Amino acid sequence: MASTKLPQATLEIPGEGPMFNQSQLRWLAVWLLRVALAFSFLSAVADRFGLWGPFGVAGVAWGDFERFTAYTAQLLWFLPPSLVSPAAILATAAEVIVAVGLLVGWRLHWWAFAAAALLLSFALAMTCALGVKAPTDYSVWTAAAAAFLLGVVALREHGTEGTRKFDAEARKPEQYAQARVTQKAAS
Repeated sequence: MASTKLPQATLEIPGEGPMFNQSQLRWLAVWLLRVALAFSFLSAVADRFGLWGPFGVAGVAWGDFERFTAYTAQLLWFLPPSLVSPAAILATAAEVIVAVGLLVGWRLHWWAFAAAALLLSFALAMTCALGVKAPTDYSVWTAAAAAFLLGVVALREHGTEGTRKFDAEARKPEQYAQARVTQKAAS
């Protein structure tokens, strides 16, 4: 069975020609998702330390680490009280580490899958403790799925080594251009 090659997708401006090719759009989507996930983690951490303001200010969920620890106790109701504070510290540290990994981008697939696992654990804890509405309203399930997709895309593009694998199809126009230049030079 012969495989059919699909044309490379482009974003075009009517009457102007191509604005972005598929490779550029994929790079932009990956970069935007990395930044969005990382800053979402960092924003939540900033809220826990009062950097967005005190509790009661619009958009502030906790305002201090004590309130966040109380929220952690609500989500992890099954833990003994002595483990709640370490769990809150561990969650905070994990969010900071994963956010930095996403921003740096080295071995991106690993950090993306770590983000997906962290978000999935948050979504499951929220669902069990608060019901399905809370993680759905805060888009935790969506963020977990987006992080998983980021991991799959990064793994496909970069492989397990974390370095970009060059797609033979993407390099063909470059190879053809080099061949034409070499041919003209030989003439």
